[in-house]
Amino acid sequence: MTIDEFRKMALGIPTAVERSHMNHPDFRVAGKIFASLGVPDASWGMVKLTPEQQRAFIEKGPEVFKPCSGAWGRQGYTNVYLTAAKTGMVHAALDAAAKNVASHAKKNRRSRRRSRRF
Repeated sequence: MTIDEFRKMALGIPTAVERSHMNHPDFRVAGKIFASLGVPDASWGMVKLTPEQQRAFIEKGPEVFKPCSGAWGRQGYTNVYLTAAKTGMVHAALDAAAKNVASHAKKNRRSRRRSRRF
């Protein structure tokens, strides 16, 4: 998989937009990052999974998926080795990551509205 293929899949997710963070491209839904490119280098992408999802993807594709380093990786942030990646697996990971972020953003909006009522 190429960077352009990863980008096209990420931007194919409804409401996804491309921005930049720390000098590399990222992809957002509801203003929150669900994926990025170029970290640790141009051969890699990243998806923001839950720890459980991360374990499942690593089990299915250990040559493609690996936890990001440190606390980020323990939280589910997962590197994607683009050279070894297959379209179906990456599409599923991007979809899961976008849904995670959108769901979290929706919960935050509801809790902010409730707190303003009091």
